[in-house]
Amino acid sequence: MRITATLALAAFATPGIYCQTDWPAYGHDQTGQRYSPLTQISTKNVAKLKLAWQYGIDASGNDLNSANRALAGTEAVPIMAGGLLYTPTAKHTVVALEPETGKEVWKFELGRVGAPLRGVTYWQGDKDIPAEILLGTSDGRLIALNAKTGKPVPGFGNEGTVNLRIGVAEKFPDAPYHMGSPGALYRGLIITGAQGQEDNPDGPAMDVRAWDMRTGKLVWTFHTLPRPGEPGYETWPKDNWISGGSPAHWGAATIDAQRGLVFLPVGQPAAQYYGGAREGQNLYSSSIVALDAATGKVRWYFQLTHHDMWDYDAEAAPALIDVIRDGKKIPAVVAISKPGLMFFLDRDTGKSIYPMEERAVPQSDIPGEHSWPTQPFPMKPPPLARTRYQASDLVSAAETTPEHVRACQELIEKNGGVSNAGPFTPWGYRADGASMKSTLVFPGGLGGSNWGGTAYDRQTGFLLAATQDVGALGWVEKAKDGSPVPYDKASLDRTFDVRMPGGSWPCQKPPWGQLIAINTSTGDFAWQRTLGVTDQLPEAKQNTGRPVLAGPIVTASGLIFIGSTDDNRFRALDAKTGREVWVAKLERRGNADPITYADRNGKQYVAIVATDTLVVYTLP
Repeated sequence: MRITATLALAAFATPGIYCQTDWPAYGHDQTGQRYSPLTQISTKNVAKLKLAWQYGIDASGNDLNSANRALAGTEAVPIMAGGLLYTPTAKHTVVALEPETGKEVWKFELGRVGAPLRGVTYWQGDKDIPAEILLGTSDGRLIALNAKTGKPVPGFGNEGTVNLRIGVAEKFPDAPYHMGSPGALYRGLIITGAQGQEDNPDGPAMDVRAWDMRTGKLVWTFHTLPRPGEPGYETWPKDNWISGGSPAHWGAATIDAQRGLVFLPVGQPAAQYYGGAREGQNLYSSSIVALDAATGKVRWYFQLTHHDMWDYDAEAAPALIDVIRDGKKIPAVVAISKPGLMFFLDRDTGKSIYPMEERAVPQSDIPGEHSWPTQPFPMKPPPLARTRYQASDLVSAAETTPEHVRACQELIEKNGGVSNAGPFTPWGYRADGASMKSTLVFPGGLGGSNWGGTAYDRQTGFLLAATQDVGALGWVEKAKDGSPVPYDKASLDRTFDVRMPGGSWPCQKPPWGQLIAINTSTGDFAWQRTLGVTDQLPEAKQNTGRPVLAGPIVTASGLIFIGSTDDNRFRALDAKTGREVWVAKLERRGNADPITYADRNGKQYVAIVATDTLVVYTLP
């Protein structure tokens, strides 16, 4: 029988008690601030950063030039804790590495099963229980490993494994079901979400659950799609929960240990693009939900997108910060969403701290579908990404090249023209035999911001967010016989961009990607900077910004690190001004949030997963 670790887990859930020079959780700590107190690397010396080591060999021992690399396709945020660096790979393994050299200390093989996409959870243990690494697998298991040896922990579940599919997925043996992000820790519990199919509403329930860290036994369950008698049940058609598998909680949760709250970002409902079969507001889809972390009971919720028909998940970890207004400190949770909007919510009530209004939005013309009449808009801050398009927004040759403009004009003509009615433009209906005309939605399904989330600079009070402007194209038409819904989205081209030498270029005017600092005390932009370059353009035109998915981190020395853009750059910027102070060209895209940590001798490193290689930098 394992001994309770309540005290140690409570300490870990409180920022500041564990080793601050580590990066022991997905967002550095469980508040999701992505802030490190390290200062050795500063604005004065960051330009001297050099490559320290990189890890990118596959299970066969091939070198870095192998076509089948260890980390290919992963979005993992490594964890640095207890003297070791931990990361999953896309080669069905989880590894522990020496933080100074990248040398493997242990490797846990998962066989043919995929490793977690975005990282693992570290629990520091206590005097009776050694530290553990917990990870979710692609076949729906939660595994606990000894952090020093990589061996399964026999006292947890069945010899170190809990089957997450039990109770939710047995009827759907072929449906995808797994954890989308690392679990969150609270007082002897690990809280897990689920990710599965998004296009078919008939699938496993995407419940959020808490498990006893001692035994692996289920403690509580929260139904993201409410059942009879539960709050929110009336926002769906009767008995919808029986066949409706989503919405999913696939983003990372954050924890307020003092208040005993866990904050969940919850994804869109299925089917993604047709809402006729799920009339209603559809709680708790596309919402931030605050639960009592000990019981799983709903304290409050805030829905970012009502009756979502755009794939506008709430997927980024909500950031827990204190907002100072009129000399008063307000505990806040900050939600950033795919529609490019940011909401500052009171942590106790879920009410918007800054003025907010429900505005009328364009309505659907699809048979049997009714858009929700309004959507929430914060008065502050302004939208972080493009939310509308008109013909004058088409890129010009002065901004890029005549060839690019011609390609974009041909794209529009090929798609029958494009129409956009502003924020939350519904997908237009194309009847059988009708001529082609495409709806253009900004932001597209990849969002203004995505799962990378925000970083909070405690020195300036700025909240930092990376955003992109990539529009989505398409329409809704009658689905083929046998489809799970009667109508579904179709398109000739999925996104409002064209293939040019070296990559895809969006068709609206730049910037196409930005890094924005929001003054949390006023709700105003402190600064905004174009993020990313288009190398194939003439030098004077290259500063276009590039699409992003992952997010930034910030350090106490006033540095922002981000590597998300598809120009394959890893950058450092001055947190006060947004001025770029260092840049390194990566071999592949850094499509993950970076981390920073110090080794046992106090030397600071900065690390990022660049598609298939863990790349680590330090000062000479």
